[in-house]
Amino acid sequence: MALGTYTAKHVPLAIYSEKADKTFFVFGGTKSENEKYLLCMIGEFDHLTGKVSKPTVVYDKQGVNDPHDNPSIMIDDEDYIWVFVSGRGQTRPGFKFKSKKPLNIDEFEQITEEEMTYPQPWNTDFGYFHFFTKYTGVRQLYFETSTDGIHWTEDKLLAAIPVKTGEQSGHYQTSNIFQGKKLGTFFNRHPQGNVDKRTDLYYVQTEDFGLIWTNVSGEKLQIPIVDLNSSAKAIDYASKGKNVYLKDMGFDPAGNPACLYIRSNGHEPGPKSAPYEWCITKWDGKKWQTSVITESDHNYDMGSLYISENYWKVVGPTEPGPQKWGVGGELAVWKSGDNGETWMNEKQLTKNSKMSHSYVRRPVNFKAPFCFFWADGDSHKFSKSELYFGDFEGNIWKLPCEMNNDFEKPEKIQ
Repeated sequence: MALGTYTAKHVPLAIYSEKADKTFFVFGGTKSENEKYLLCMIGEFDHLTGKVSKPTVVYDKQGVNDPHDNPSIMIDDEDYIWVFVSGRGQTRPGFKFKSKKPLNIDEFEQITEEEMTYPQPWNTDFGYFHFFTKYTGVRQLYFETSTDGIHWTEDKLLAAIPVKTGEQSGHYQTSNIFQGKKLGTFFNRHPQGNVDKRTDLYYVQTEDFGLIWTNVSGEKLQIPIVDLNSSAKAIDYASKGKNVYLKDMGFDPAGNPACLYIRSNGHEPGPKSAPYEWCITKWDGKKWQTSVITESDHNYDMGSLYISENYWKVVGPTEPGPQKWGVGGELAVWKSGDNGETWMNEKQLTKNSKMSHSYVRRPVNFKAPFCFFWADGDSHKFSKSELYFGDFEGNIWKLPCEMNNDFEKPEKIQ
């Protein structure tokens, strides 16, 4: 499967540095194409030379083959590169690693070992902010902050919504930052802790480094969120019998949040849970509005949302692929000229693929041609998986599986 850029809850996976004129990206790799053995890796694409680096193994997962342990990335104020390696509950710890030199991926040092899953680190005007998940019987949302990256606050519980007293729930989230100050996160809810029934859509934000949290209209919230009917709730999908699978979020130029997700009729793959609707829920300044972009054929199809002054775009595996009713498919670019209200298929990026493409990721401050990157693989069985990147003109490059030199040109495939 296309798990090198998995999961949707690992954010971000790539960052463009203007100072270096490079895009740094992390992914889950392996020792050989026939082996299930996770290596948390980092690479760089040099926009000046058009070459990609030989990747560095930041952390060897010591035989773990679960891509839930994939990494996320952050660059700090002194241009050191941070890699947040996900753990899995209390059985496998997570780690923070820092590059030994600024804007250099040759060597990393371990800074922390801790319990964290689905790391989502952000560099803010106040310091470093980290959304993450802990398994406390269920998946609950936490955050921590740091002003130097070395010393971090105690873990603070953000959301743990039960339906009734004594019952545990759980959550998945996707977050982003606006103009260095506003941090926002959309999250769903797992009734009775059952991820197969994930539903509802909530949104919270902070503009002061996590001291005060509000809903989208600025009303102060008590943290952690424990009220099923909190004013943080954007849409009640439980009453509609809908599942919600979060993909990405962003802010419009006015700072209003928007979320990309798939809603469906259940967790089971195939036609039973159809339709798999790609949805945008956005705040228009007064109310939440939801539009449907298109439909695909799996809950775990994953793409990214791009918002600019002039248009909104979504890049993802919305078109049928070689493995029917499987994760991923053929990639397309969808465009909206009216702030996400109506959408058109602007361009199909891949066709006649042998493998399915998925987990399309948006680099922070992306620069062409590295506008999005992703992995491919067979949706139904163990297979070789390769990494790609591309731009909105329709150009696609494939990263080399084997490298003899420190830097090589990626293969342009269209």
